Amino acid sequence: MSAYRLFEPVLDLPLYPADPPLRRPEDAALREHVKPDEDFCRRVTDVSLPTLSFFPATGMAPRPCVLVCPGGGYGILAYNHEGTDVVHWLLANGFSAALLKYRCPDRRDQALADARRAMRLLRSRAGEWNLDATRIGILGFSAGAHLAVRACCARDPEAPCGDVIDRAPSRPDFAVVVYPAYIAREGWGRDPGKGTDPDLLISAERVPPTFLVQSQDDPYWESSFAYAIALRNAGVPFEMHVLPDGGHGWGIPRTGRSPDDWTDLAMRWMRRTAGPTTAR
Repeated sequence: MSAYRLFEPVLDLPLYPADPPLRRPEDAALREHVKPDEDFCRRVTDVSLPTLSFFPATGMAPRPCVLVCPGGGYGILAYNHEGTDVVHWLLANGFSAALLKYRCPDRRDQALADARRAMRLLRSRAGEWNLDATRIGILGFSAGAHLAVRACCARDPEAPCGDVIDRAPSRPDFAVVVYPAYIAREGWGRDPGKGTDPDLLISAERVPPTFLVQSQDDPYWESSFAYAIALRNAGVPFEMHVLPDGGHGWGIPRTGRSPDDWTDLAMRWMRRTAGPTTAR
C-alpha cells in the first residue's frame, strides 16, 4: 500500500477469496439491501457475501485497531447507528477501525466465522495498513456484542479457508461489549463460571481484557452481569458500568441521558488497555 493510499478507507473488501465457509444453498438467492426507514438508520440485511471496510487513523506509528460489529438481532445490521458512527469516533481518538458486514439474517455460526476471519485479515495486513498486530480489539453492540463475546470465547466450529490469512490468530487483544443480548438466556447466569453451552469456554488465557456497559432498564440487562460473573470466576480482567437509564440500542447518543457518557468511559479504558502511543 502506498503512502497515499494509507490514509484512504479500504471499502467493501471481501472477507473470503471464494464462497464463504458454512454457506447454505439458499444463500445464493439472497440479495443484500437496505430496509426502508424513517429514522435514517441504515438497516442492512440479506448479507450473503461478508465484507470488511477498513478506515486508517492518521499517524506514522503503527496504530491500534478496533473491529466494529453492529447489532440488529442477527436479522439486520444497524450499519450507521452502530457502525460508521462508531468508526468516526474511533478515528477521532487515534484508533484505526474496521467495520464488519457479517452474514444475516439468522446466520450465527456464519457470523462467528466472519468475525474470526476479519480479525485474521487485520493481523495479516497489519504491516501494510500500519497497524500494531498486538493491539487489535473487537467492539460490538447488542447481537454484535454477543458476536464479539463468541469471538473471544467460542470453541469450534472453525471455518478455515486454507489460505495464508488463516495462519494469523483470531483472538482479539481487547473487547468492548456494549449492551450485549442473549448471554443470560443461554445459561451463563445459571452457571456463570462455565455456561451451559459446550461451545463456550472462558479462561484467562483465552479471553482478553473486556469493557462492559449496559443500562439497568435494558430488557437484556442480565447479559452483562452474567458475563461479568463468568469473567470474574475465570480471572479475566474487566471493567463494567451499569447505567441508571437508557434502555437498549443507544449507539453513540447525545440525548441528555446516562448513555451519553459511555464513549468517554470506554475510551479511557481503551487508552489504558491498548491506546495509541505518543509517537507520531
